[in-house]
Amino acid sequence: MTKQRTLIHIVFAPALVGNDGRTLAVVHGIERAHSDVRLEWKLSEAGRPIALPQRNEWLAEAAVRGEFPLLCNGDERYPVTVYGLQTSGRQSPGGQPLLDIHVELPLDAASIEAAADSLEGVAEGARAFWGRVLPDGVAPEIAKQFRHSMELPHVPPRGLPALNLPKHLRSPEIPHYLGWLNYWSAATAEAIGFPDPARDAALLSRARRTATGGWVVRLTETPLDLDNPLHLEALLHAYERFPEIGGRVPAR
Repeated sequence: MTKQRTLIHIVFAPALVGNDGRTLAVVHGIERAHSDVRLEWKLSEAGRPIALPQRNEWLAEAAVRGEFPLLCNGDERYPVTVYGLQTSGRQSPGGQPLLDIHVELPLDAASIEAAADSLEGVAEGARAFWGRVLPDGVAPEIAKQFRHSMELPHVPPRGLPALNLPKHLRSPEIPHYLGWLNYWSAATAEAIGFPDPARDAALLSRARRTATGGWVVRLTETPLDLDNPLHLEALLHAYERFPEIGGRVPAR
């Protein structure tokens, strides 16, 4: 059976320290963007959905333990999931521990239509520094951009630039890489120099401001496809425009 394609959101936010309401805000952000989705199930060890009649309390108790456990919509034919991972300061920019939140939805017209709202809801709910949305097939190619040695040369595929590992970036506001849709908090936008009206007219035509002063920026009208020359050109142009992304500028 052919595996269903998915659209993956990842946002990077400050680590959990007790229950500050962010995990529930993330879940509500997804549910607002996808009106027919209710994330009120967990998964058994066998991978079967188990209803959570006290979901909000369950999430709050987990947050006190520093956890964001997996939630799903209970529909195995149309699976939607969200969970968070804690990344230690040793592996994070600026030595600051992070919460990485992952959301996965089927790659279909409904998810594509709601993607910007969904990314904004997740990122703003988490008080994220930055985030992105990518189709599942593109993420492995993006991963090939990372250099695993600062001494050895690294040549990624498709002419894409080499990126430094997150632990080598100067601060958590600096995005590790670019996505199809990008969420940049106000602090991240300032760190990378966005927007510049003279240079960012095309991006601004596909961008919107968020309630907290951040931005949701769309690189291409349809989900990023690196086999599409116009999409690859747009991605390369964005990397050229924002050398801070991936730590490609000398440390200050």
